[in-house]
Amino acid sequence: MKLPHIVIIFLLLFVTPILQASDFAKEKRWADQIADSLVEGDATWLQASGHRFLAIYTEAKGDNPKRGIILIHGTGVHPDWSQVIYPLRTGLAARGMPTLSIQMPILPNEAKPIDYAPLMVEVDPRIEAGVKFLKEKGVKEIVLIGHSLGAVMAAHYLAGSARDIKAFVGVNIDVFPNEPRMDTAAFLRRIQIPVLDLYGSVASPQVLGTVQQRAEAARASRNKAYRQIKIEGANQLFDDKNAVLLDTVSKWLSAL
Repeated sequence: MKLPHIVIIFLLLFVTPILQASDFAKEKRWADQIADSLVEGDATWLQASGHRFLAIYTEAKGDNPKRGIILIHGTGVHPDWSQVIYPLRTGLAARGMPTLSIQMPILPNEAKPIDYAPLMVEVDPRIEAGVKFLKEKGVKEIVLIGHSLGAVMAAHYLAGSARDIKAFVGVNIDVFPNEPRMDTAAFLRRIQIPVLDLYGSVASPQVLGTVQQRAEAARASRNKAYRQIKIEGANQLFDDKNAVLLDTVSKWLSAL
């Protein structure tokens, strides 16, 4: 017996996975607020997967810098976020490295980090657009810096078909071992470029509970350029630790 079309459609609604995408309306609200209040850096627009998204380009002080930075923010925020992202995007530019902070896929405020797994397919094209932008600016070496979920996204990109990336800095790297699309430890096993795994001594349990796991993953990859640094007293957002964050990242980059 054939089922009526309406029944088939009803059943498909329950058996077909719901495709999740970034909250573009929230992205637009963030972009409108940033464009109206931006003091340092220039709002620019990049394109990826048919979507136009915000990035903030901050020129370096000094002539013809060869190294540039792509910054990737954490869960549900934006590329001018006051904690971690803003201090690095402005501070590194002041030290001679242009920075490009890009808007990553986001979900509504109530979403948990693990809810971002379906959005990982949107991550690599956005980072690739950022890489292209900096290369067109004449940057020869590109470093990815990600914070929290942003570090997961950066590692996801680097474990895939990424090219033209000199090094990776992960600030309070999250690990989701039960979700292959967000398993940073698995990603670290496939990353061969220099990696700075920077974390605070009072970061989230998700970060502190996987310190050894991340180090073991780097050893399994035989990446001799992997290093872990713990910042005493720093929490997940590096509150009141902006200066030491900037100094630690700058010192590590200068040694590359």
